[in-house]
Amino acid sequence: QVQLVESGGGLVQAGGSLRLSCAASGRTYRPYQMGWFRQAPGKEREFVAAIWWSDGTTNYADSVKGRFNISRDNAQNTVYLQMNSLEPEDTAVYYCAARSSRLTTYRYWGQGTQVTVSS
Repeated sequence: QVQLVESGGGLVQAGGSLRLSCAASGRTYRPYQMGWFRQAPGKEREFVAAIWWSDGTTNYADSVKGRFNISRDNAQNTVYLQMNSLEPEDTAVYYCAARSSRLTTYRYWGQGTQVTVSS
């Protein structure tokens, strides 16, 4: 059983920074890809960023390019999301997720962590 545990959300002023962490448990689990998604009140969940586990290739939503950075620690099975220059529009519940292969969708999801950016 794979579990994803997130941490690092909170309240920050516009222009500030936060770093989210997501640790994947499971003794032998190695993801194919891990990603971050977010859902704001009244809106659908949207993609934020993803990282391929084997070589660290990354992909970002246009709305966060240049401000957010996704990284991983292979040894700790942990993915991070460094969020800089935060804007009120970034306020949402952030979820991490994991894919086990290129043939599957994101199967494992964290519980979510709230990020609130005040203006």
